Amino acid sequence: MTAPTQDPGLDSGYHPTGAPHTADEVRSSSIGELLRQVSTDLSTLMRQEVELAKAEIRQEGRKAGKAAGLFGGAGFGGYMVALFLSIALWAGLSNVLDAGWAALIVAVLWGAIAAVLYSMAKKHAQRVRGLRQTNDSVQRIPDALKPHPEGVTR
Repeated sequence: MTAPTQDPGLDSGYHPTGAPHTADEVRSSSIGELLRQVSTDLSTLMRQEVELAKAEIRQEGRKAGKAAGLFGGAGFGGYMVALFLSIALWAGLSNVLDAGWAALIVAVLWGAIAAVLYSMAKKHAQRVRGLRQTNDSVQRIPDALKPHPEGVTR
């Protein structure tokens, strides 16, 4: 048995992918063949686009994960700075006051900061609208499906 010397797809006038490659071959193809080819090409294109999207999501996910880890590390570093500055303030105040009173002053200072941050967070949380429009439109769907004896109302 001998190996073919020419691509069998070229004998029939098609590329290896099955698509006609000249205008004359397209004109000589039936509508069914052309629609089949368009369908095949669209299916292949969609599969390729999904694979590309998956690859991009994986790549961007790795970047986002790394950024989140770095933000977490920065947050922990900031926490440690606040902790040691608090200890330093406590130690500094204990030179002037009793150590218990110095600790109480530092604790009250942090309590005030926490109260201000809580107040700001609460105001921002109240501004979040959520899915009110979606919820309203979903609740109207059952009414839209019911027949209206008076006809269409505006």
